Amino acid sequence: MTPSIIESAGAVLFAVAILHTFSAQVFERLAQRYPAHAGIWHLLGEVEVVFGFWAMVLVAFIAITGGTGDAVAYVDSRNFTEPMFVFVIMVIAATRPILQTMKSAVALLARAIPLPDGMVTYFLVLAGVPLLGSFITEPAAMTLAALILSERIFASGISERLKYATLGVLFVNVSIGGTLTPYAAPPVLMVAAKWGWDLPFMLSHIGWKAALAVIVNAAGVTALFARELAALRPGATAGKDTAVPLPLVLAHLAFLAGVVLFAHHPAVFMGLFLFFLGVAHAYERFQDRLILREGLLVAFFLAGLVVLGGQQQWWLQPVLMSMSSDAVFYGATALTAVTDNAALTYLGSLVEGLSDEFKYALVTGAVAGGGLTVIANAPNPAGMSILKGHFALETVSALHLLLAALLPTAVAIAAFRLL
Repeated sequence: MTPSIIESAGAVLFAVAILHTFSAQVFERLAQRYPAHAGIWHLLGEVEVVFGFWAMVLVAFIAITGGTGDAVAYVDSRNFTEPMFVFVIMVIAATRPILQTMKSAVALLARAIPLPDGMVTYFLVLAGVPLLGSFITEPAAMTLAALILSERIFASGISERLKYATLGVLFVNVSIGGTLTPYAAPPVLMVAAKWGWDLPFMLSHIGWKAALAVIVNAAGVTALFARELAALRPGATAGKDTAVPLPLVLAHLAFLAGVVLFAHHPAVFMGLFLFFLGVAHAYERFQDRLILREGLLVAFFLAGLVVLGGQQQWWLQPVLMSMSSDAVFYGATALTAVTDNAALTYLGSLVEGLSDEFKYALVTGAVAGGGLTVIANAPNPAGMSILKGHFALETVSALHLLLAALLPTAVAIAAFRLL
């Protein structure tokens, strides 16, 4: 297939955006070296800005070569439901009533395990919350896990090695932990209805393997850093916030459930979100700062990925479809690192007559590689946005993240291929 000039430009800009994510720390160093223009360097050093920035360049290129009408028509043809949903679910999940409920549940379980508080809390967050993502959706699980880790673990001054190891396991576990149900993981959601993958199918063919890999990954990193984790006292920060009345907690849980239930209907979940903002303002004394800025940055990142990703089908689909059912698993795992995993499974859903083995390999490969980079899975930018302030220069190295995610990714691969 010969690509059009727009498709070629889209592929080039997509590659540039990927390189940009791997070099974000360079821009932060430039901000320190040239303080007169620190603002623009800081902007370009924000990983969440990268794909939105290069998507605007693509739209400008379409306008120059084909006219403003073509550019607007292309943007209108993109589906921005996922960026909008991730923004809304991040903000609601990060509220004090939801967080206090989750932290109380973790503390209750931790008391039943005879190990140091730091180790138990760390393990439960990395093992339990990603699996909870199969029911409250992966972006909500990522937000909750990242916020608890930020307060209870990262704020204690842990080593950079532990920070990157934690981020790698968190990203991988959230990616595979949402596969117990057919609606929580974006790459599964793209194909579940068309291929007839219901709840019993997901649990029996994919879910139990993913759950085992999640537990192994969480236990492995906990054991690897046992000494450092045992010295932490995560419970020391608990109890500082004003207790939230039960009716307000239930109201927030209802908002969260409503947004999850209508995740594919932006008019509905945005209406619920606006109502939620009113409730949050009415009871400000029981709220922390809403993470509107962080949520909008993540939405901008994902929207840019949607715009740039729309010009990649011309080369991605032929590459995927040229592979055997065995090769496509590893091909999808590798390709996921440089493109959103939901985009891969969506392309596969467009092809008729695929074997059951090919379908299984495509989806499991896509979710197995979902922790390798920030763009590999839609919830990853949410976790990075919350945790990046704890890293040097407030920037997460894409290379270090990739290296940290290799071992948990290998565990996921073994679970899906060998069990």
